[in-house]
Amino acid sequence: MSDLLAENQAPDQTPDQVPDHAAVATMQATDRTQRIRLGASAHTAPETLTALANDPDVTVRAAVALNTAAPSQADIFLRNDADERVRMLLARRMAGLICPDARVGAAGGKPGATQWDSRSEATLELGKRALDVLSALIADEAIRVRAAIADVLKAMPTAPRALILRLAQDSELSVSEPVLRLSPLLTERDLLTLLAVPPHGAAASTIAARADLPEAVCDAIAASADGDAIRAMLDNPTAAIRETTLDGLVTQAQTHVDWHAPLVARPALSQASARALSRIVAAQLLRTLALRPDLDPAVTQELHQRLAARLDLPGGLPPARVATGEDAVIAAAQHGNIERAMSLLAVAAGVTPGAVRRICTTRNAKALVSLTWKAGFSARSAVPMQVMLAHMPPGSLLLPRADQSFPLSDEEMAWQVSFMAERG
Repeated sequence: MSDLLAENQAPDQTPDQVPDHAAVATMQATDRTQRIRLGASAHTAPETLTALANDPDVTVRAAVALNTAAPSQADIFLRNDADERVRMLLARRMAGLICPDARVGAAGGKPGATQWDSRSEATLELGKRALDVLSALIADEAIRVRAAIADVLKAMPTAPRALILRLAQDSELSVSEPVLRLSPLLTERDLLTLLAVPPHGAAASTIAARADLPEAVCDAIAASADGDAIRAMLDNPTAAIRETTLDGLVTQAQTHVDWHAPLVARPALSQASARALSRIVAAQLLRTLALRPDLDPAVTQELHQRLAARLDLPGGLPPARVATGEDAVIAAAQHGNIERAMSLLAVAAGVTPGAVRRICTTRNAKALVSLTWKAGFSARSAVPMQVMLAHMPPGSLLLPRADQSFPLSDEEMAWQVSFMAERG
């Protein structure tokens, strides 16, 4: 018994912090189930909880670690507990105590500029006690203990800044990742320092995914050789990437195919970058780029021409004017080149080739007629489309009306196209 107590005794214990051996012995003679109940109860006397914090049964000590009524002496014993699970539970409770209603932001609301709330002496003392325990636990050799603290403090604006910085610099990914990604207390300077001296290989990628990433941090990530971090930043719609920085990344993108899709989708893209991307991205991404509404009309026309040439459209017609090329779709189908016919129809209608293929495979006459309408083709051309692309039997065809108009209303065809776009 004395060996167990010696192992659990904190190095900085004063005489009044040493557990009462008689009390400990009395508690250990009590039924285990009863000891667990006592350890978990907020009504248990402080001296009893202190005795239970030294119980040989780990479940009893865990119950005390979770008990918000545990006294400071019990916490001192538990923070040096031999079982990391007990220390992890204590870490979670202590991290929770220092944040809710214990601290308030100082004037200006700057990250880290917090001060203790003076609502009560009890609140102040409890917060200081929790901070002392956490300061010890944050150096714990067990990863799970440190990760438990990070999990509680990761997004709290009132967390102690010193603890946040230590967690952010932790070499273990499971500890630092939540804080690097979410903590509002990390300033621009902090992030630049962490990029310059990263705690581990995934630090830059984690920082790149932060919400509202500042321009200077984006510049630092773009200047690095970390392709994964740059991809994560490009995927982050709230990253404030300067136009010149983005242009530089477009120049490098020829050797980074995984950057193409997020570059095409970036909220702001210069005309020069759009042109540069159009020369290197795949046809499907080129179509997406050509449909962007924020580009100059001359650039849009150029992109359409480039896409038409890429797909070998007749006469180099751009997709915006492919309504006059319905004969090309029919001709391709007549020559047995069904895939090309589907691709031409997809470009003209502004949907994916996969969507056209799915419609033809399922022989969805209404959808195929609607696609023909969306492409700007005549109602007359919808018949050979159904026959040659979807191989539909004569009795299943949707034929034009007597006045050669489409057999469906514009509203229904618009709905069909919208549904296809959502499915795509």
